Amino acid sequence: MSATVSSQRKSTALVVVSTTFVVLWVLIAAFPFFWTLWGSFKVESDFFSRNDWTNALTGIRTQIETGGAFTGQAYEGAWIREEFWRAALNTTIVVFSTVVISLTLGTLGGYALARSGYRYAFWLLMLALIFRAMPHITLVSGYLLPFFEWNVWGHLPTAIIVLVAINQPFTLWMLHSFFLQIPKDLDESAMVDGCSRFEAFWRVIVPVMWPGVITTGLFSFLLAYNDFQVTALVLSQENQTMVPKIASFLGSTFEAGNVMFAVAAVVSATAPLFVLVLFFQRQIVSGLTAGAVKG
Repeated sequence: MSATVSSQRKSTALVVVSTTFVVLWVLIAAFPFFWTLWGSFKVESDFFSRNDWTNALTGIRTQIETGGAFTGQAYEGAWIREEFWRAALNTTIVVFSTVVISLTLGTLGGYALARSGYRYAFWLLMLALIFRAMPHITLVSGYLLPFFEWNVWGHLPTAIIVLVAINQPFTLWMLHSFFLQIPKDLDESAMVDGCSRFEAFWRVIVPVMWPGVITTGLFSFLLAYNDFQVTALVLSQENQTMVPKIASFLGSTFEAGNVMFAVAAVVSATAPLFVLVLFFQRQIVSGLTAGAVKG
């Protein structure tokens, strides 16, 4: 009896400690975003006050300058005056194209390699892994000369091509590992029933592997959405995506910037990520636990 009570106490204590740790971790991780969200509705002299940090909470200068405790000047300046909407549109085009192309090629290639009995499949995956491990700047420098010669540098398709090249080995490995968890009997049964190889893939295998596709697609989305190095190097200023545009709001040592535009743009760029993860959380967990990242 005493042993059972002691075990229950240890179990309860473990739950309390783990719960406390998770809550603290969530608060620490979420604090920068919520603090930035709060500050985006203040003026710069409040949010970046050197005299008293509590001005960011009370909004003294915001009340004096705008007549209210909150203001949307930063969002208006970023989205309308500096045309941040154009960067958001460019980001949507680049990200959507990168994810669709990467998933299409990765799904077909991963399925083919997973079902292939030849040894070259292993070496192709090793080559893809080496290619993925290369620094991004190495790939960008290799594309610059043909882009300049063909006069396509600075346009959105250039960024899409480079991002797909960088992302493709990752999607190939992820989806290949997931396909290995699906029994070959499903393919064979579908073909016995009269399906071709592609019909078996499309009608039988794709519905089964859908959680893995969602998981891989999310990681592909994050790579293209958060990229700075590639988009900053291969896109012109008129075709900038959101992350390089945010950096331009900060200015440089030779040019003054508007830091509140950057704060508002950061909130605008981060909010969709929260919505995306919350919307696809079940598919993400299902894909990860189903073996999409094993191998």
